[in-house]
Amino acid sequence: MSGRELVVLGTASQVPTRHRNHNGYLLRWDGEGLLFDPGEGTQRQMLRAGVAAHDLNRICVTHFHGDHSLGLAGVIQRINLDRVPHEVTAHYPRSGQKFFDRLRYATAYRETVQIRQVPVAGDGGVLATTAGYRLEARKLSHPVESYGYLLVEPDGRRMLPELLAEHGIRGPDVGRLQREGSLGSVTLDDVSEPRRGQRFAFVMDTRLCDGVHVLAEGCDLLVIESTFLDEDCQLALDHGHLTAGQAGAVARQAGVRHLVLTHFSQRYSDPDEFERQARAAGYEGELTVAHDLLRVPVPKRR
Repeated sequence: MSGRELVVLGTASQVPTRHRNHNGYLLRWDGEGLLFDPGEGTQRQMLRAGVAAHDLNRICVTHFHGDHSLGLAGVIQRINLDRVPHEVTAHYPRSGQKFFDRLRYATAYRETVQIRQVPVAGDGGVLATTAGYRLEARKLSHPVESYGYLLVEPDGRRMLPELLAEHGIRGPDVGRLQREGSLGSVTLDDVSEPRRGQRFAFVMDTRLCDGVHVLAEGCDLLVIESTFLDEDCQLALDHGHLTAGQAGAVARQAGVRHLVLTHFSQRYSDPDEFERQARAAGYEGELTVAHDLLRVPVPKRR
């Protein structure tokens, strides 16, 4: 199993269909699991995808429309039923605190797990910093307050075998050099080069706005809504959504490596048209039109 992958649990907008569940996306990142926008039916989709409550470390809700949050009640209760042995952190718009509280305590159950609440407010910002990533949020443009999420791996160094050999460094000494920064007269800079950390962004219901572009910039994997096709751009604007062409243009401008389109309106019957329109907007990188239970690996480092 990939150490970094996206597990797509649902891809429908507003209402589920026969083939698309409400939203739900799990990002596996080096042993941690971040669940984004658990819509209705997420708990069952997790079962079908082989995702356990124990896999969850964070729950990130973009906004409190039902297709992005009604699954919270079931997921939180399952976390408690299964007695997940670690703390789980929930991020969501602070303005929707009353909705989070209602969903968390929608029915009676026994709380056995600490759910830590770290809501987002204002323009967003840094929500968490761990050894493996920094999690940020940025405000989007939707009829209710909505935020997108960005996960950034710290920059590191890439060891260069030819330079290690030139300096006679091999075996355990390579690890020692990485840990300590120098080995005798040889420094880490002498045998390595900078390695940019990987970036993942999750952009749901929004019109085009500054937050969309900030989140998408330089992403290795961008998951972005494309609710409408371009011919319905006025509907998209009126309801606070993106079209497939707009999503493709954002990814092109931001230099995204792998674009995942999702959150499709039930009015469309040909999913391939979303890819055609994103390509027509000039995006040339890897592109996936998401479907339920799809697994998408984070691209390997350059």
